[in-house]
Amino acid sequence: MTSEKLDRRKKYTRMVLKDSLMKLLQNKQISAITVKEVCELADINRSTFYAHYADQFDLLEQIEEELIEDLNMYLSGYDFESEDESLQMTERLIEYFGSKQDECQTLLNINEDSSFQTKVMDVAQHFLMKNWMEVSRLDHDMSEYISSFIISGSIQIMKVWLNNGMDKSSKEMAQLITNLVNQGLSGLK
Repeated sequence: MTSEKLDRRKKYTRMVLKDSLMKLLQNKQISAITVKEVCELADINRSTFYAHYADQFDLLEQIEEELIEDLNMYLSGYDFESEDESLQMTERLIEYFGSKQDECQTLLNINEDSSFQTKVMDVAQHFLMKNWMEVSRLDHDMSEYISSFIISGSIQIMKVWLNNGMDKSSKEMAQLITNLVNQGLSGLK
């Protein structure tokens, strides 16, 4: 068997396992899901599962890490030197969340068992802190408080948007978030 077939088979197996876990997470918390359930839904045997992942928590961690990696790639292409770039970056992020609607909606709505929201907040916090310190001339402590508030609020807006079936365009949502941020920052000056 060629390595290309093996790679395709591996990719397919991982994709089916990830999809199965995501379906189960829509109705159950990760702590209530078993490897057996994931395998039955994926129509994959348990030994194949264990060839790829240690357990259902490892599988969830891999799903989250892939999304966070994508998020990092989106953020690294933009900076906050101008309002237009900030708006474009926000719109692009919203488009990304929209393109991954099922995964993001499920992972952002999981209760205490998932660290996805915390990971998203950490990535965004690091990015905002780095750029705001340079652009806004706010001190480190103030930037940390402001960025925490903005990121938390933006994630809540994203949850509502995803749960409402993405009823507004990504451009409208980006404008709403950017306007709220700008209004908040203008009150500090």
